[in-house]
Amino acid sequence: MASEHRPERAESPAAVANSASPTVVERITHQDVPAVCGLFKKVWESETTGLPAELVKSWQPTPLEFTSWMEGVTYFAARRDGRVVGVVGCELEHGSCHLVDLVVDPEARRQGVASALLATALDWAKRSNAPEAWGEVLGRFHSAAALFAHLGFVECGVLHKHQWNEDVRLFERLL
Repeated sequence: MASEHRPERAESPAAVANSASPTVVERITHQDVPAVCGLFKKVWESETTGLPAELVKSWQPTPLEFTSWMEGVTYFAARRDGRVVGVVGCELEHGSCHLVDLVVDPEARRQGVASALLATALDWAKRSNAPEAWGEVLGRFHSAAALFAHLGFVECGVLHKHQWNEDVRLFERLL
C-alpha cells in the first residue's frame, strides 16, 4: 500500500469557518516528536480530575518513549499556526482500527480539533479496510465519551477497574 506512506493532510470543518487560524491534520514525523511530547506533558500536567500520579506519569512520554509508541501506530497531529494542538494514534488490531492517545491542548478544546483528528483517523481506517474503529475512554472523562457518541460511536462495554484501578468505557463505530 503505497498510500500508507504518504503524509495525510486534511482541514477540519472549523478551519473553513475560521480561516484566521485553520486546523490542519497531518501524519506526524519523527521531527514532530518533541512537540508531541510537549503537548502530552501540557495536557496531563493540567489535568485536575485527581488521576493517580502513576497514570499521569505514564501518559507523559519522553521523546524516546514516544518513538517506541510510534512502532505499529500511525499518529496524526492537528496544527494551528504551525503549533501541535492535538494528537491521535491509529493501529490495526485484528483487522479493526484501535484509536489511541487522543489528546487536545486545553486551550484548543471545543474548537473542532478532536473532531478533525478523529475524522482523519476514521478515513485512514476506512482506507486500511478496517470494518470498525474503536477506542477507550476513562470513565471519569465524560466530555470524551460525549465526543465519541456525537461522532457516531456506540458504547459497547465497560472494563471495571481496568487501568490503574479506573473504569474504562469502550466505544466502537462501524465503518
